Amino acid sequence: MTAALSAILTPNNGDFDSVDGELLAESLERRRRHRRHTLIVAATFHAANIVLLTMFAVAGTVSAPVALGFAGCVAVTLGIFWGLSEGGISDGWNDHSFALPYAAATLLLLLSFIAIAPQVAVVFLLALLLVAQMAGMRATPRQGLIVWLVISAGVVLLYWLAELPLLLPVANGQERFATLMTFSLTIARVIYIGVFAGSMRGALYRRRIELEAAYKRIEELAELDELTGSYNRRCIMRILGDEAVRAQRSQSPCSVALIDLDWFKRINDTYGHPTGDEVLRTFAITMFANIRSIDKFGRYGGEEFLLVLPGTPHDMAVQMLDRLRMIVATLDWSAFSHGLRVTISAGVATLAPDELPVTLLARADAALYAAKAGGRNLIASN
Repeated sequence: MTAALSAILTPNNGDFDSVDGELLAESLERRRRHRRHTLIVAATFHAANIVLLTMFAVAGTVSAPVALGFAGCVAVTLGIFWGLSEGGISDGWNDHSFALPYAAATLLLLLSFIAIAPQVAVVFLLALLLVAQMAGMRATPRQGLIVWLVISAGVVLLYWLAELPLLLPVANGQERFATLMTFSLTIARVIYIGVFAGSMRGALYRRRIELEAAYKRIEELAELDELTGSYNRRCIMRILGDEAVRAQRSQSPCSVALIDLDWFKRINDTYGHPTGDEVLRTFAITMFANIRSIDKFGRYGGEEFLLVLPGTPHDMAVQMLDRLRMIVATLDWSAFSHGLRVTISAGVATLAPDELPVTLLARADAALYAAKAGGRNLIASN
């Protein structure tokens, strides 16, 4: 029963990190804690069987050495696997939780004591059912079939070939009570396994939700410029390509604007890079607050930004950029540093039939240089 429980608590190779092929110390300790918990639960389950055997010994069904012998075998088995775990011997194994070796040891122990004490075989037969239940929670169909065949073959060999008697101890009140307690404790362990499985499913579900949120956040971060929160160059270029294809297919207008913060190097040199960063952030926030939800805004590089305006004809795009230019120019930039003034220049271009995005950008870039050459704080178009 412990083997399958071990497999559930410690999935194969699924709970560690590695650096250059070596397990991290933290992951090794986590594995060790899992194995520790597994063996403690196993000891608790076996302790229930020892209590039941003791009750049958008191009732005279079996001799005391049977209960003592089972307790000794359990102690030795758990001690061996505890040593393997704490010594780190199993850390390098593919199945570091030694589920299969412990499964074999547990099945051999239970089948042996069915042969040794057939009078109380009910205790060990029900324990075999628990092993099967736990194995079924983790095993693949092939592994589950193997577990079923091994348990069935062992029981058939004992009861058919060895002709052991099938007994249910109810000869006196004490035996009847011990038998009823056997069923009661088995039911308790079945319920525990069910509760444990439910909690594991809940934990896995919560983990999946957390991972999905983390992956979504990673995807967002991979698309955003860290400083300004706008799309990064790779993402805004991909968006431009998508919008260009959509505009060509639907024969709708699509305009772009390359925007440059005027004399930004001078701002960095005069007021410092922290102020320059705040200028970039504030400019980006201003843009987000004054563009449409369908417009896409990204950092093209340095102090240059690209604004994609789907469904926007050329004249409207120029008007929108001039409005944005005036908004930026009228902001109170002196709040960051006394005497600070920020303006923008932009080059606007509208997608022509069958034009490629790279050509469209080249025209917008040429318009931007024209705006700079014209004295800056201007909007030019091409």
